[in-house]
Formats: sequence, C-alpha cells, structure tokens
Amino acid sequence: MSKLTLLTAGSIALLDVEGTTTPIAFVKQTLFPYARQRVADFVMKHASEPKVAEQIAAVAKELGAARPDPAAAVHALIQWIDADRKVTPLKALQGMIWRQGYESGALKGPVFDDAEAALRAWKKRGVRVFIYSSGSVEAQQLIFRYSDRGDLLPLIEGHFDTTVGGKLEAKSYTTIAGRIGVAPSLVTFLSDHVGEVRAATEAGMHGVRVLRPGEVPPANDLWTGATVATFAGL
Repeated sequence: MSKLTLLTAGSIALLDVEGTTTPIAFVKQTLFPYARQRVADFVMKHASEPKVAEQIAAVAKELGAARPDPAAAVHALIQWIDADRKVTPLKALQGMIWRQGYESGALKGPVFDDAEAALRAWKKRGVRVFIYSSGSVEAQQLIFRYSDRGDLLPLIEGHFDTTVGGKLEAKSYTTIAGRIGVAPSLVTFLSDHVGEVRAATEAGMHGVRVLRPGEVPPANDLWTGATVATFAGL
C-alpha cells in the first residue's frame, strides 16, 4: 500500500460522491426511486420547456431515433434507471426532478461525518475541492446545498460529471486537471470504485480508494495502492 500524502495548500482534492462522501444507499434506495416514480409526469408536463426539450432530444439521439418523442423518451429513461445506466440526459433529468424534491424539503443529502469535517478543514488549509461524479453537476450541487449538515456547497470550488468523459477513462481525469488548470500530479482523487481510482492514477493523479465500513464497494478488483476508511488524516 502506497503512503498517503497530507493534502496541503494549493493541492486539489477531487472527490467521488456515492460511497465516498455520501452513503450508497441514499442514491440507490432514495434518489433513484424518487426520480423513477416522477419521471413520466415530469417529462410529459415540461416537454416544451427548453432545458427538458434539450434532454428529450439527447435521449432520441442516444436511441438513434429520427426525431424527439417525449413518450419514447420516458420509456427509455425508465429502462435506463432500472439498469442503472450512466447516460447523460438521464442524469440531467433526474437532477431536475431531484431539485424539486430538495427544494420542497422532501429530500436531504446525507454526508458522512468525516467528509464534512474534511471539507471544512481543507477549506481552512487552502486545499481546493472539486467533485467528479456520474450524477449530473446539478445533482451533485443539490446534495451538498441541501445536505443534512447544512449548506456545504461554499466549501466546494467546482463540479464535473460525465460530460467530460466516463469515469473509467484516464483521459477524463486529464481533461479535468486541464480545466482546473493544474498538473494531474497535484490532484488527489478519492473514490470507492477501483476502476475509477486506477483510471485517475493512469492520468497521473494520486488515486486513493475509499473503503468505508458498511459500504459495499462497486468493484472487487485488486488494488494495492493507497486505501482509507475515512477522510480523517488526509
């Protein structure tokens, strides 16, 4: 296991969300069912609005359809939710639905104790924090703005989602470092997914696997690099 380096002023902490800052169960057992129950009504009711229409068109493109069709989009979206597909228009529409839930108070984003403490400590220390998740940027922002620990969004400098590329692709992490404006070697990426940590490492970042007690990791690939159970001490 490689030795961990303390995050210091000027360095970058790039964080996954599900299983890293937030329990997997919240996403699987709360957010996904919440969106699934409401996606048909939401899409049909708001299909003419520009932001929703844009995502319906993106669904049509993903399906290879000749033209956008709200009903066909709903059918595909429900299938993708059930299959846990990481499809960008699905993530965008889920984010819109979840926003309504957060703003109404029906949803609160759970954040691990040590993750909150680390975000606050890193801010004071001058560590720049960014999020990279398969959930849309909006979905990420909602979790932290409406968290069960208050508004944590001011502690986070920026967000990235699958519009920069897949999380298992090294080039995605190279792109993120470029957009932040730093060399990959200045970035420490934390995730519970071995494949993601490996891809970040291939891009030149410091990859750290987060293996939290009680959380079931999404992959059982061998990982001999840095591993932590919490953010404490990073």
